Amino acid sequence: MAPHWTVHELEPANLPSGTEIGPWRVLELRGKGTYGAVYRVEPVGEERAGPFALKLALHPVDPRFEREVELLSRIHHSNVPRLRARGLWSHPAGPFPFLVMEWVHGVPLYDWAEAHNLSSRQVLRVLAQVARALEATHGVDGVHRDVKGANVLVRAEDGRAVLLDFGAGDFRGARTLTREVLPPGTPQYRSPEALRYQWLHWRQRGAHYEPGPADDVYALGVTAYRLVTGFYPPPGVDPQAAVNGAIVPGPALVAPEAVVTVCPELAGMIRQMLSEEPSARGRAAEVAQALEHAAETAGVEAELPITRRAAQASRVRTESRRMGRGRGPSLAVAVGVLACVSFYGWWTARRQPVEHPERGMEDAGTAGLAKDALTVSASVERPAPKPETITLEVPKEPLPGQRKPPCGKRTMAINGGCWVRPDDPALPCEEGAYEWKGACYYPVFAPRPPPTSESP
Repeated sequence: MAPHWTVHELEPANLPSGTEIGPWRVLELRGKGTYGAVYRVEPVGEERAGPFALKLALHPVDPRFEREVELLSRIHHSNVPRLRARGLWSHPAGPFPFLVMEWVHGVPLYDWAEAHNLSSRQVLRVLAQVARALEATHGVDGVHRDVKGANVLVRAEDGRAVLLDFGAGDFRGARTLTREVLPPGTPQYRSPEALRYQWLHWRQRGAHYEPGPADDVYALGVTAYRLVTGFYPPPGVDPQAAVNGAIVPGPALVAPEAVVTVCPELAGMIRQMLSEEPSARGRAAEVAQALEHAAETAGVEAELPITRRAAQASRVRTESRRMGRGRGPSLAVAVGVLACVSFYGWWTARRQPVEHPERGMEDAGTAGLAKDALTVSASVERPAPKPETITLEVPKEPLPGQRKPPCGKRTMAINGGCWVRPDDPALPCEEGAYEWKGACYYPVFAPRPPPTSESP
């Protein structure tokens, strides 16, 4: 029996089961972002042919959907969801564009890794498949612009990796839809050249960075590093030190093999994809071929389970937290934002917990929906969380970039730096906090002046 709702009563963000969008019937809502909602649907009259994923715009005549449809229509690859249909949903507020893709039954990449005792060879094969998806994207003059763990599903039936969510994607000749210096994306995965451009042009009206294939390859390197180590690599540019137009490289990358027991071939490929020089990363086709070759020829070490080296993992955690790419509570971020309106404050305000690094990133166009939208949860048992045993004490000297006395209100000076005590300072301290005399404190970072050589 057909539902009794009228079109006037329906909201694109919350369509009830049974709603018909053209020839498609809504089964359930699976994800929702700033610009789009994704529904599991079936074709009316051909129920056995489904399900499919329907992404519906939340704003009438949204040009983002036109660009996503165009990019997906150009790509034909087994590691990219196939576009099945496009259309406009008639509504009194205006026509709402939608697109329909094949439904992917799988698990998000990082969740898949947590549920399996992965070897280096398994990781090499999965990364190669994502690189092949990027090769297909770049081959049609497109860029994904939001490569990350949440936008990669590992299919339950055959273990194939599928690159999802092209809502932030772009292609040659497409018109620019945003006015910001950087296009939509996830901060932890930005390339060094993108960060440099942002710092140098953030006050320049009309400046707009155009990501290229090398940015996608770098983001794949970040994904790989995060996949095997559990931490983000430090950004290639240190935003705390970029003053008066002088760009200072970020802290040196801790080699992945120093953090975990990966085989040399995988470690070398991760370092290559994270190269400071874009041309040194290789094209996606070259990266895919190298990863496939390594998966086939790597020795017995590639069969061993990847395990963590505790001493180096602590070092990476500390460096990632300092640069805003690791885990950390919101209070420390809030203190930094209140203390300064600077690039560093901007960066730390957007850092995400490492366990769910893509949560809250729905502002990347229609992106950020893949994890909930196209995933049918497979029967996977996750291992129980490992208890955190590392407690950091307040260092004897201020942290790099930390504010020094005189400290502001509600902060206190400890060992030459300014610190703030949370409402609940009880031990053990959360990530981002340090212990001092039996209580937890967060560092307060100093403001950095904007470059004086740039025109307002």
